Amino acid sequence: MDVVLAHSSQVTDAGTPRQISLSLRAVAFGANAEALAKASLDAEWGFTGFLGMSRNGKGVVFHIQDIHRT
Repeated sequence: MDVVLAHSSQVTDAGTPRQISLSLRAVAFGANAEALAKASLDAEWGFTGFLGMSRNGKGVVFHIQDIHRT
């Protein structure tokens, strides 16, 4: 399953608050793909895995190895 994960938060950098936003392409296989297909989009989820190059060598893809509700 190909998905896009999104993250948004606020951090303090050198005493100044900063808004952080990130979208990242991701893939899931097998049981993780099944769990992701059933996941509610209005809930927060945590993912563990690893980063790899995309098939065409342009960009990064996050390979999901575990999914859990936070």
